[in-house]
Amino acid sequence: MFPSLLAFVLGAVTATAFAPFAAFPLSWLTTGGLFLLLVRAPDVRSASASGFAYGLGLFLFGVSWVFISLNDFGGLAAPKAAVATLLFCAFLAMFPALASAIFVRLRSGQPLADVLAFSGCWSLSEWFRGWLFTGFPWLTIGYSQSPPSPLAGYAPLVGVYGVSFFTVVVGACLMADLVAAHRLAHRPACPSRFGLAFAIPPLVAGLVVLGGGLLAQQVQWTSAVGPPIRVALLQGNISQEVKWQPARFSQTLATYYALTKDHPARLTILPETAIPAFLHQVPEDYLANLTRVVQGRNGNLLLGTVIGDDENYSNAVVSLGTQPPQIYSKRHLVPFGEFVPSGFGWFVAAMSIPMSSFSRGAEDQPPFAVSGQQVAVNVCYEDLFGEEIIRSVPSASILANVSNTAWFGRRSLAQPQHLQIAQMRALETGRPMLRATNTGMTAVVLPNGRVDKALPPFTLGALVADVQGYAGLTPYVRFGNVLALALALVGLLPCIVARVKYRLTAPARGQI
Repeated sequence: MFPSLLAFVLGAVTATAFAPFAAFPLSWLTTGGLFLLLVRAPDVRSASASGFAYGLGLFLFGVSWVFISLNDFGGLAAPKAAVATLLFCAFLAMFPALASAIFVRLRSGQPLADVLAFSGCWSLSEWFRGWLFTGFPWLTIGYSQSPPSPLAGYAPLVGVYGVSFFTVVVGACLMADLVAAHRLAHRPACPSRFGLAFAIPPLVAGLVVLGGGLLAQQVQWTSAVGPPIRVALLQGNISQEVKWQPARFSQTLATYYALTKDHPARLTILPETAIPAFLHQVPEDYLANLTRVVQGRNGNLLLGTVIGDDENYSNAVVSLGTQPPQIYSKRHLVPFGEFVPSGFGWFVAAMSIPMSSFSRGAEDQPPFAVSGQQVAVNVCYEDLFGEEIIRSVPSASILANVSNTAWFGRRSLAQPQHLQIAQMRALETGRPMLRATNTGMTAVVLPNGRVDKALPPFTLGALVADVQGYAGLTPYVRFGNVLALALALVGLLPCIVARVKYRLTAPARGQI
């Protein structure tokens, strides 16, 4: 009971390693703490319980905003929303439980081998969570290591799952060293070299990982292409309660027209569904006026809206301006919010979410050719999936995410967490990431993953900045998650080999 309670606390504390708290070393300590609990676990069942408790603590505290979206904006009664949130977090907690169980089955008792095996199990479980049932990779441990963490340097090489691997390596190495020191203190008769031989490999491995991350940050994988362009990222700050009300429609149109007109730029980007209506329902003179404004600047505007009809519609971004019209339709939809998983129609029917049955966009959609740059657009939740983002990167020079996180309330952690995810995508691709959001966080993220500029959340305004496009391929863009998966599997090998060797020699030991 006590190990599970401690694991739950460790998981809850891990949530503070992510934005907005961004205490990134805490994820080293907490994953290391879980490693220590698992090393001492008497069996697979207790290890699985500790892993589940850790995950439950992490997700209950880290994605508590799910309750807000279900209750405040989904119309689900508070008790039902609480139960749904708990069940959702319990489902997510099964992945750390699985990683913990597999690790305890594999562990060899050799410190460094166990460190690598635990790190491999953890990163594989996160990758699994990132695609099963369309995936939910939120709070992947690697996201906590966005700049200024030294481990951010690994993102262009192995992506967020590889960063997770190295994060857990550092934490587990720290705990392995503490275990070694404890054993040495309680074995005074042992030669000192025994203790050093036990402690130094994990210590060295942890230091090498940290140093390697710092060195990797010095490598410039991509280079500037074309002249910088001035961009204006618009934040309408229209609350979810009124966004889809017909009486508010005219005011919404006026808000975005004024922001566009008052903030000159070559590229203007509006948030996800900034115009809360089908595109064909928007007054033609309004679209014509917007087009004239941006054409007068020899520029373009990207507009979040809905295209299609009542039976078949898409969450889309369309372009207006000097270039011919272009369209991007969201391809990775949010379960329950944008499509109904098979067998869950009853659950969606209990909520009041407008337009909850979108059609998927095509897998391969080219970047927008606008304002002298190639802009790869993704919509809200899509930027959680790095391997999907890189599909358009070889030709794209800038990434742009349009979002509406008003669904998650004013006191939610979702907005800063989402910005941190955008930082990882910029690092992985070596491209700037532009974020135009309804209520925040509207920001410009540099290719090194650092936030250049950001608007305060829940304010009306426009973020104007000069943005440089980039070309070139990082290793992650070339290989996707393959390198991270290979790293995780290699991490499992020492323990697998040790287990096989042990079983092969067992009969011989029995004869002695």
